[in-house]
Amino acid sequence: MGRVENKVALVTGAGRGQGRNHALRLAEQGADIIALDACVDYASMNYGMATEQDLEQTAKLVKATGRKVITRRVDTRNLEGLKQVVSETVAELGKLDIVCANAGIFSAQPWDAVTPEVWRDTIDVNLTGTWHTCVAAIPHLLENGSGSIIITGSTSGVKGQPYFQPYVAAKHGVVGLMKSFANELAPKNIRVNVIHPTGVDTPALAGVGGLDGLLQLDPHQGPCFVNAMLVDMVEVDDISNAVLYLASDETRYVTGTELRVDAGNLGR
Repeated sequence: MGRVENKVALVTGAGRGQGRNHALRLAEQGADIIALDACVDYASMNYGMATEQDLEQTAKLVKATGRKVITRRVDTRNLEGLKQVVSETVAELGKLDIVCANAGIFSAQPWDAVTPEVWRDTIDVNLTGTWHTCVAAIPHLLENGSGSIIITGSTSGVKGQPYFQPYVAAKHGVVGLMKSFANELAPKNIRVNVIHPTGVDTPALAGVGGLDGLLQLDPHQGPCFVNAMLVDMVEVDDISNAVLYLASDETRYVTGTELRVDAGNLGR
């Protein structure tokens, strides 16, 4: 028996990176998967996002574990579209137990280079999209009688890392969402938690392009990004292990927490 045997998990941003890995880890441990991704690029970001082909590859990997998987292309910024997709896919799989609100984007620039487009897109995807994901999923968790919502945070959700201003604002915001949802949903046996990774080795690292140059101009800012442990970043498996832990019944009384998988970054 897997640690999430016969549960159903919804994962946003599942086309690649952390989202794909979370979906695969949960499937390996017995869950059926609803894998969602917008599969769109943003003119405000300097790197490409997951494609429909990436999302198809996620499905192939999940199917290889023997679990069911449904993929849909949907933008978490579109609340009504997201509600419809979640309702349709949950009806097909019969229930919903686990929600990984993982979709996110980020970029690096000084405060005076943040354009309105960068600000809007970053807040809309990382904060509003997370709220939309919770709003679309919670009715199904209530119908199920229990559930676990796992929100992807960041060390930027705890400290004011320079050059990530819109991202820092959004990730601080999701911590507030988590705390409010956790209190309101606890009597309904729905748990809500945040995972705070340090840098993770995924394709999204392209979003920090230019950070090294900015830090060379102002080395004083560098220590804010340094981990206490002797690694520059963690592996995506490290975050998926934390997702699995919070998704499982092992944490049936864990809610309202901020789980740090940060190699000691936030303890410095």
